[in-house]
Amino acid sequence: MSDTYRTSRQADPREGEPRGHDMNGPYQTTQQADPREGEPRGHEPGWERVDRRTAAVSAVYSLAVVAPIVLAMSKFLADRDVPPAGIVAANAATALLVIGATVAYDVVRWRKTVFRVTAGRVEQRSGVFVRTHLSIPRDRIRSVDITADPVRRVLGLATVTVGSGEHAGAEGSELRLDPLTKDRAEELRRTLLDRGERSRQEQSAEGDPALATLRWSWVRFAPLTVWSLVGALVAAGAVYKALDLIGLNLLSWDVTRRIWQELQEMPLWVAVLLVAGAATAVGTLGALALFAETWAGYRLEREAGGTLRVRRGLLTRKSLSLEERRLRGVEIAEPLLLRTGGGARVRVVATGLGAPREDQHEQVDALTPPMPRATARLVAAHVLRTDPAAAFDRLSPHPPAARRRRYFTALVCTGLGFVAVAVLDTLFTWTPAWAWAVPALTAPVALALATGAYRGLGHGLTGRHLIVRSGVLARRTVALDRAGVIGWQISRSPLQRRSGLLTIRATTAAGKGVYELADVGTDQGLTLAAAAVPGLLSPFVERTGPPPPGG
Repeated sequence: MSDTYRTSRQADPREGEPRGHDMNGPYQTTQQADPREGEPRGHEPGWERVDRRTAAVSAVYSLAVVAPIVLAMSKFLADRDVPPAGIVAANAATALLVIGATVAYDVVRWRKTVFRVTAGRVEQRSGVFVRTHLSIPRDRIRSVDITADPVRRVLGLATVTVGSGEHAGAEGSELRLDPLTKDRAEELRRTLLDRGERSRQEQSAEGDPALATLRWSWVRFAPLTVWSLVGALVAAGAVYKALDLIGLNLLSWDVTRRIWQELQEMPLWVAVLLVAGAATAVGTLGALALFAETWAGYRLEREAGGTLRVRRGLLTRKSLSLEERRLRGVEIAEPLLLRTGGGARVRVVATGLGAPREDQHEQVDALTPPMPRATARLVAAHVLRTDPAAAFDRLSPHPPAARRRRYFTALVCTGLGFVAVAVLDTLFTWTPAWAWAVPALTAPVALALATGAYRGLGHGLTGRHLIVRSGVLARRTVALDRAGVIGWQISRSPLQRRSGLLTIRATTAAGKGVYELADVGTDQGLTLAAAAVPGLLSPFVERTGPPPPGG
């Protein structure tokens, strides 16, 4: 049986643990709207509304709904010999109905939505049919996100998203003000992140130049990111559906059959190269376009007062401000393709960032675009205010037993492949001879992955951070603030016990919540955990050697 042990300490409430219905923390209340209620107390002192041009924004975006309806209706009526005047009248009536209903609803929503910023809280009252009162204490605010899409940018507007220290999806974890004027959004950002806890001399001393700015040579890494390729496929699907609404079916049965016949007439290797080349070209173009839209104008800077700010975006401008004192670490991510090209990206480990919305291509914790690995390490070190060599170059390897475990797993998987082919050959007489080559060819790949997985293991300890590295398909190096570790989970499987290994997981209130140190030596891992957070594991560990460096 597996052994599992857990130790924990009381989390600091400032670290972002959800407080349930504690009225001293963020909370949200809802009630059925009273039809007799007209003004939502908008004239009370301190309350203000979002910008009235929200109706114009809704009107513009409703055109995206109206356009395909009008095109489809025009085709439908034209096929039935309806006179042009009738088609124009029907389309005009439909457009006016959709746009008018959208604008009318948004006007009502605008009248029912108010917010205010007091000395202690940010509050919002909203809702047409169900009234919602959302309140976030100002000392619980962890991030302020300003977003301006093309329509709002033309109108001089922006959306402000205030994030608290609650976990993503928790009640009252996020407050959105949409839209505000650009100047009001920037003023609100500065107001909410100004704690007034340090002198002006200290704050001005902390203001550093930009930690990173975009270099367009980094665009070469865009095709090496899987999510960019997925985004390109999604964009291609959206274009296909839009054209299909107006009767332009690029992949009709006749077209598909003709393409298939052409491919069948070609030599197999030519057809494979042609299809792979076309897919690669489309994916690359989509990845480059998505990179430009997401990261154009990128700038990472440390502002006076201890705030990290990320600004980026070509058409949709985004600005994320994160309180640096709530930072719990950084993560350097190196997916296999990106690592092969010498690239990496940096993510932040912090509370209050929430989950990405459906319209976001990038994770909200992204600090940098894909960039050279050396640059990513340097940026991560600047964010942590440490030396990159001390943080990332002096990691301790894991015992040879961890390498043997990975080789054993690779050989077992290869053996199972041979067994599966043997079973198929026994049950079915038509099993092709080349089927035996499949597990034989996968064996060196599995062994290479096992070697890479072992080389990816590493850990270290500095004065402020616990460093953990692991992964082969997606290698991650996490520098976790030792003060943010609130507990340990220690487990050993039967095979690990025989090999003198164990797995340690550090728990924290930020990021993913759990960061794993897999297959570390028993004495090595327990000593590291005891030194990382003195006093947390000491009652359960008997030290037999000196603490690791940095402890």
